[in-house]
Amino acid sequence: MSAKSDEAANYEYVNARVRHRRASLFAPEDYRKLLRMGPGEIARFMEETEYEDEINALGSRHSGVDLVEYALNRNLARHFDDLLRWSQGVLYEQIARYLRKFDAWNVKTVLRGIYSGAEPEAVEDDLIRAGELGDDLLDRLLQAQDVEEAVDLLADTQFGDALADAFEDYEESGLLVPLENAVDRAYYEGLLAGVEKSSNRATQLYVEFLEAEIDFRNVRNALRLARSGADIDPAEYYIEGGQLFDAAELRQLATNEDELVDHLHESTYGDDLSGALDALSEAESLIGFERALEEALLEYSEHLSYQFPLSVCPVLAFVLAKEREVDNVRAIARGREAGLSEDEIEAELVML
Repeated sequence: MSAKSDEAANYEYVNARVRHRRASLFAPEDYRKLLRMGPGEIARFMEETEYEDEINALGSRHSGVDLVEYALNRNLARHFDDLLRWSQGVLYEQIARYLRKFDAWNVKTVLRGIYSGAEPEAVEDDLIRAGELGDDLLDRLLQAQDVEEAVDLLADTQFGDALADAFEDYEESGLLVPLENAVDRAYYEGLLAGVEKSSNRATQLYVEFLEAEIDFRNVRNALRLARSGADIDPAEYYIEGGQLFDAAELRQLATNEDELVDHLHESTYGDDLSGALDALSEAESLIGFERALEEALLEYSEHLSYQFPLSVCPVLAFVLAKEREVDNVRAIARGREAGLSEDEIEAELVML
């Protein structure tokens, strides 16, 4: 951690800066405009927004979807570097820990690329170099010949032990789910390590936010395992730290989707997840449900940030909202390049 972690937390200052940044996020009408554009037009539209610096810096080397991709990732990293630059004290520690999620994202992105046989250049487009894994390691991961080599390269990172433990299940099942769940577990359990609820309301809300994200992740992972048909014990990939259920309950509920849905309806997240549960009952695949889960988490983060503005919650809510913006614009650009219809692309977007 930085020496800034020894200073007093500056919630009011950082959250004021974050409110200003939130005002620049794309609104639903912006997405509707983008849905009617081709990749080149999307890049030109972005040049008139807060992505101007990135588009101008990259425009001489890239065009079309590539320009959009690189600009999105560079802009995301810039925003999160700013969050760390502005913050101090326990707020700095909380943000720094949370932003390690991009290490988890990058590890899973590389594993998926190797698993699917994608070219390293295509995988690199999806990396977000905003975490703590160095460029050298990421570059070596991109050149890994198989999943086993990538797991070996990650042995000395925070994901090493979890990936090693899950590798046998990956080999037996032929599915990437065990490794993806292992990465998530290593990230979230490391995130909560040494952090406990206290009489300090700001810390309480930080923990509540993380608990909710862990609960939603456990739900998604349990359903992925249940629908994969693989002979894998969901409890082995249970992420500690949530409040919704323990490992034994997860094992039981993952084998009976109706019981899991009933459990979620009756939980403290029942109202927040009502839309997601409706999507699950109507969808033949998990895609609609997982998108609805993302929307529910965004709504929950907004609720916590309004409940106590002088905490880390408004910052984390902004991080989630910014991630969703980047994912949405990327989905639109890729969808337009692939010739998908506006309705097909819009179905992939997560918006409040």
